[in-house]
Amino acid sequence: MFRVFLACICGLVASSLQAEIGVISPAEARTLVNAADPSARPIVLDTRGGYKDYFRGHVPTAHHINFDTLRGTDLGVPVQYLPDELTRALLLRAGVDRDRTHVIYATGDRLPNDEILSASMVAYVLEKYGVKDIRIVDGGLPDWKAAGFETTQEYFGNPPGNLPEQADFGIGIPVDELLEAKGRPGTVLVDARPRNEYLGDDDVWLRKGHIPGAVSFHWARLMSPENTHRFRPLSEVKRDLEAAGLTPDKAIVVYCGTSREGSLLRFYLRHVAGYPNVRLYEGSWKEYASLRQHPAETADRAAR
Repeated sequence: MFRVFLACICGLVASSLQAEIGVISPAEARTLVNAADPSARPIVLDTRGGYKDYFRGHVPTAHHINFDTLRGTDLGVPVQYLPDELTRALLLRAGVDRDRTHVIYATGDRLPNDEILSASMVAYVLEKYGVKDIRIVDGGLPDWKAAGFETTQEYFGNPPGNLPEQADFGIGIPVDELLEAKGRPGTVLVDARPRNEYLGDDDVWLRKGHIPGAVSFHWARLMSPENTHRFRPLSEVKRDLEAAGLTPDKAIVVYCGTSREGSLLRFYLRHVAGYPNVRLYEGSWKEYASLRQHPAETADRAAR
């Protein structure tokens, strides 16, 4: 009788989750993972860069896909997104399936922990390749554990995936198009890096500063100070977004250092706040900085 009851509950949760991209609670994710009907279970992706973290423990049925396997050096520029055929092969190997829900998570902690960025980056790549049903676990593995939910050290590999026929490459923007768009009325270019990097006060980048015209909005302002994998409600950050000129009536282009931070800011604006027009400059500052024919600036830029 209990198993029948549990199956009914799992079925209700699965049916109530329409295909969409957004956030899912640990409790909701666990219900899906434990669904009695295997066809109702999600594809669970552990995106952490440290494979030993996966070995130490992960969500049951999680397939490990190191986020950085989706990037590599191209024409001398590090961590560029891989060519289409390589990316498709990696997603198929990870079991990405156009007909399934995808539950994605990493580790959260206080800054400087930024593992959430691996989850948002993988979510971005899935969306780019046409996947319509993607959920990032709010709070990540720490909140999963805090709720008392089980972890395992057993490996899990998904069967080969089945990608959508139609990709959505338009959610990204190449540098030439960005340069044409950034000065248009109603367009906002936003840098998601820490403010010191935006201002050029760092020892990281080939060139200092930011793309001229960009405003600054650090991705971590959207996350809980206690757990960088837990999203703050829109009601808490709406005023800050508006003060930066990030409003739903704008065409927003996001970038950062390598695109991970930008993917988080884009995910929040598009799929938590519901902004309709948000794109990611995939090359981000590491590519732009190498294009010396284009200027950089270090001056602070207030929202217009």
